Amino acid sequence: MIDIVTVNWNAGLQLKECINSALSHNKGELSRIIVVDNGSTDDSVAAVEGLSCVEVIHTGENLGFAAACNIGAQAGSAPYILFLNPDTRLEEGALSVPLAFMEQPENAKVGICGIQLIDEHDKVSRTCARFPTLRRLVSSALGMDKVPGLYGSGMRMCNWDHKDTRKVDQVMGAFFFVRREAFEACGGFDERFFVYFEEVDVANRSKSAGFDSWYLAEARAFHAGGGTSRQVKAHRLFYSLRGRILYAFKHFPRWQAWTLVAVTNLLEPFTRSIWCLLRGDFVGIKHTWAAYRMLWRSMGHILQGEGRYNP
Repeated sequence: MIDIVTVNWNAGLQLKECINSALSHNKGELSRIIVVDNGSTDDSVAAVEGLSCVEVIHTGENLGFAAACNIGAQAGSAPYILFLNPDTRLEEGALSVPLAFMEQPENAKVGICGIQLIDEHDKVSRTCARFPTLRRLVSSALGMDKVPGLYGSGMRMCNWDHKDTRKVDQVMGAFFFVRREAFEACGGFDERFFVYFEEVDVANRSKSAGFDSWYLAEARAFHAGGGTSRQVKAHRLFYSLRGRILYAFKHFPRWQAWTLVAVTNLLEPFTRSIWCLLRGDFVGIKHTWAAYRMLWRSMGHILQGEGRYNP
């Protein structure tokens, strides 16, 4: 059986569409759907309250993705948990395929599964990634992974078409199918990650606990991409930068973490601005510098490990 945990923050109609897709493709696999509402100010959650199998938990404030996911996971008891973004819509087999895969005896040490995520153009998104290293994060920070011939130098597995099933380092958190045993073995999500890099951290710690991550090409779901964070683009970049630094200090040698801090703070705002300029994205330049102003104001808190501090 599966508990679905969906974190909602002003998702609008996307939330109801997501929940309806899960209910319509439930062939008896679902235990319950737990919607954790992070202080939404729209009417999104009202549209799903009262639906069969749906339980809504109101936090009263935006606790962040990791903390809300932990609340949802603790409210359930099924042996599998699907952390599902509200900007997704499940298709046939999206529940049954990963469940059947996990239930096979030879896959007892598979802790996390992802499936194909399809974009608005019906194309398979490149959603899997390698674990972060200093080299990979610096490549992304400097925009090297956007240069022809260097596309594979960052974390994202861009050179693979995602049309076959394979073991990977990590799958995207938009559809994060987890064996509860593995999730509890690594202590759940680290709540210092407000949003972004929390699933990377869990995948890494799950691997250390002896569990693998797999990507399954036999099932798929639509994913709009960006989710509700599209509403706050500067904040989205800020949270990503903050998560990256928190991850580095948690998993890298100290000198590597400090190197990443220097590259992120001193070089990356300029390289990002150059790439925006080359695309003619002048609004993107504005969002970049707004994000970095938030980052610079927050650096003291980040370096102290206060990941959930908001600027």
